[in-house]
Amino acid sequence: MPPNTNIAEASAVTATLNYLVPTAEKPARYLYDRGTQPRWTGINDARAMRIEDARPHAQDYSLDHNGFSLLNQPSTEKSFTDEAAIAGAYYDECAAIVRQATGAARVVVFDHTLRGPGMPREPVMRVHNDYTEKSAPQRIRDLLPNEAETLLTRRYVFINVWRPIAHPAIDTPLALCDAPSFTEDDLIMTDLVYEDRIGEIASVRHCDTHRWVYFSNMTPDEIVLIKCHDAARDGRARISFHSAFVDPTAPADAKPRQSIEIRTIAFFDQ
Repeated sequence: MPPNTNIAEASAVTATLNYLVPTAEKPARYLYDRGTQPRWTGINDARAMRIEDARPHAQDYSLDHNGFSLLNQPSTEKSFTDEAAIAGAYYDECAAIVRQATGAARVVVFDHTLRGPGMPREPVMRVHNDYTEKSAPQRIRDLLPNEAETLLTRRYVFINVWRPIAHPAIDTPLALCDAPSFTEDDLIMTDLVYEDRIGEIASVRHCDTHRWVYFSNMTPDEIVLIKCHDAARDGRARISFHSAFVDPTAPADAKPRQSIEIRTIAFFDQ
């Protein structure tokens, strides 16, 4: 796909994105109470970044070129308060969306997170990517132990399905880094330390080449597909690191963002 030649005309905001300072020691985030010991060992690097509104040219963005795409996909699920309904019909909806968007032979939906006031988690205000060369295949081994070694010989892609719920996402929208503007050298492997296991995500060092975009005023009828790891190394986008941010142009009375992200793996026949 050719470069998006008209993106430069888009409107933009300047907002803080939280990168990470590279250090000799691998950073770690501890997801349990450590008493007086710090739960985060990294050094944050807050940067004022230009974040372009991709809404006027949303059709120009694709998973394989940019690492993300915006789709109009109303859901039959509206309240997102029933865990059984989310893990049932909504998982099925998301699997079908990812299959159609990618042409995958099979899509496995394995997790979801609700974010916002009164929900399990808040929006993540750190630049990150959810999976790494280490943690992506390990997740498949954990989820599908009897099939993993065969599945890992073929292409697979971790894709998040991100949707605002209840009302448009205005106060803390999602920023996405355009894949042609970075390299994997910008990633900083980061441990997620649980009481019983250690996972790994990628934090990110700042680079002036990074081009950030967001889709303004996303509604609950819209989703963003985010590529979090692509096993293929054939020139297509493999990831799109991302972060929530505080939009300085949002109205003071904007409702706090609520959202749901569904985590999927798309498997291909070759």
